[in-house]
Amino acid sequence: MFSMKKLIISILCVICATLSVCAQGGGTPIDGIVAVVGKEVILQSDLEKHYIDYKAQYRHIDNPEEVYCQILENLMLNKLLVHQADLDSIEVTDEEVDYRLNSRISYFLQQVGGDVKYIENYFKKPMSEIKKEMREMMREQALIEQVQANITGDITVTPSEVKRFANELSQDSMPIVPTSYVFGEIVKIPPVSEEEINSVKERLNEYRERIQRGEKISLLARLYSDDPGSAAHGGDLGFVERGTTYPEFEAAAFNLKSGEVSQVIKTQAGYHIIQMIERRGESVHVAHILIQPKPSTDEQVKAITYLDSVRQVIINEHLTLAEAAKRFSEGGTKDNGGLAINPYTNSNSFDKQSMDEATYVTVSKLIPGEYSECTPYVNDDGIMAYRLIYLQEKVSEHRANIVEDYNMIQTAALENKKYEALEQWILDKVKVTNIKIDTQYKDCDFVTKWQIP
Repeated sequence: MFSMKKLIISILCVICATLSVCAQGGGTPIDGIVAVVGKEVILQSDLEKHYIDYKAQYRHIDNPEEVYCQILENLMLNKLLVHQADLDSIEVTDEEVDYRLNSRISYFLQQVGGDVKYIENYFKKPMSEIKKEMREMMREQALIEQVQANITGDITVTPSEVKRFANELSQDSMPIVPTSYVFGEIVKIPPVSEEEINSVKERLNEYRERIQRGEKISLLARLYSDDPGSAAHGGDLGFVERGTTYPEFEAAAFNLKSGEVSQVIKTQAGYHIIQMIERRGESVHVAHILIQPKPSTDEQVKAITYLDSVRQVIINEHLTLAEAAKRFSEGGTKDNGGLAINPYTNSNSFDKQSMDEATYVTVSKLIPGEYSECTPYVNDDGIMAYRLIYLQEKVSEHRANIVEDYNMIQTAALENKKYEALEQWILDKVKVTNIKIDTQYKDCDFVTKWQIP
C-alpha cells in the first residue's frame, strides 16, 4: 500500500521540480546553458530538476539518455510557445497568476495535512520564498496554454474524419473499454429532528469555544468533522475562491479576520464552523469542522418502508424511470429523468472506477430493466439517504468501436488532429526562430525531426 511517507515524498519532489534550488540534495544546481529558443534559455539545472521529478515517479530508468532527450524536447516546446507569446504580446494578469499559484499551493498543503512548516523545513526556506520561486513557472504555464489555445482552439473534427481515424487504427490498437452501466435512482431523504439539529449546533459551539481558548482546529477536525475530504487534513480546505463553494459558507469565510472563528453556519452539506488562516485578494485559506445531523432510527425505518412500497407501485403500474422519479424521488436526479450523472465525464455512463464500491456492488448484480431493493447511501452533499437503483443499460467489456464508443473515438480523433497541428506549427516556427542546442544533445531524435541546424 502507498504509505503517507511515500506520498509526502512524491509531493515534495513535484514542488522541488518547480523550484530553482532543491534543498533535498543540499547542493548547488548544475549550471550551464544547454539550449536557446528565441530569447528563452534552458539550463542544465532545468534538465536535472525535471529528471529528478521523473525518476521519483518511475524510479527505475533503463535509458536515461532517452529520458533526458524527452525532457529537453518538452522544455524546448514550452520555450517556443513562451517565445511566441512574447511575439504576439500575450500577457497574463497578476490575478490569474495568483489564482494558479494559490491553487497549486493549496493542493500541496492538502496532500501533507495542511502543515506549512513541514514543507518549509524540507526546503529550508519560508513559504513566501517558495511561492516567489513558483510564481514565474505559473505565469509561463498560463502563457503556454494561451498560445496552445490560439493554435488548436478552433480545430474540430467531422463525422467522416472520425470514421477515417477509426479505420486507420488497427483492431489491436483499439483500447479495451471496461464494462459500463447506465442507471437511475429513486431517492428518499429521511428528515432530521429539531433536537438533533440543536445538538449539532451545541457541539459546534463547544468546539468554537475550545478553539478560542487555544486548541487547534486541526485536531478537533480530525476527531469530529464529518467532511471526509478535509478531516484527515485537519479541516484544511486550502484557498477558496469566490463562487466555488456554498454561498452561505463563502459569505461567512470572506468576512473573517486572520485566526477568527465563525459562528455556526448552515449549508446544504450540514453545519460548520470556519477559521480563517490567510487571505489573499479574492481567495481565502480556511479550515472548517462540518457536522451533518443524522436522522433518527425511526425516520430511517420509515424511509425504507416508503421505498419498498414505491418499488411495488412502480412494478405494478409499469412506470418508466422518469415517471417514477418525478412522482416519488427527492434526489437531484428527479428532474433528469432519474438518471445518475457521472461527475467525471458529465455523461450517464459509469464504469467500476467511477462508482463507489457499494454502488458498484448493487448495480453490477442487476439486469437491465430491474430495480434493486432499498439501499442506504450518502449523497453528493454527504447526507444520509436511501434509494432504489434502476439499471437501464449495461455494455460489457469490449474493444472500442465506432458504433458503441463514438464519443471516445471522436475525442481521440480531435486530440490527434490538434497534435498534428501543433507538430506542423513547431516545424514552421523552427525555421524562423533562433534555436541552438549544446552538442551533447545533438543526437536526440527530435533535433532531426524539428530540422534544427
